[in-house]
Amino acid sequence: MPPERLEALYDEHAAGVFRYARSILANEQAAKDVLQEVFVKLARSGLPEVENEKAWLYRLAHNAAVDQLRRSATRRDHHRASREASASVPESDPGSDPDRAELGRQLDAAVALLPPEQQTVARLRLWQEMTFQEIATIQGIPLNTAASRFRYALETLRGRLKPLYEELK
Repeated sequence: MPPERLEALYDEHAAGVFRYARSILANEQAAKDVLQEVFVKLARSGLPEVENEKAWLYRLAHNAAVDQLRRSATRRDHHRASREASASVPESDPGSDPDRAELGRQLDAAVALLPPEQQTVARLRLWQEMTFQEIATIQGIPLNTAASRFRYALETLRGRLKPLYEELK
């Protein structure tokens, strides 16, 4: 792969791939490792003929992040790290609005409590603005499974955030 092409892919997708890996791993350094792994693999192997480059890169990141989770000590350690992660919603800029900042913190905390399968779908759909088809491709699941995981996540989030919403109204 020509270096210019690799650089263009990196410039276009690295930030999103990093945010996605961080949302799965709840660890900035681990997410950086995944990002490096994805682009080193791309540099060595090149880009295969794929219909959607973005989905393919996210799929590589998803697989690398899941492999890291499997290597970690226990699922409980991952859940604890998710709760301890204090990163706000990546695309949100609350500025000086304390209500918006609080909503961002509450949303991030509520998403971190979702089952991992729903959590990754919700983050890809809401913060990366991916289609269900792209999410299904990335995660290697049927399209309807991606949509239903998102629906279940939204139902849970609505229930958890309704008191805050009512308070801010």
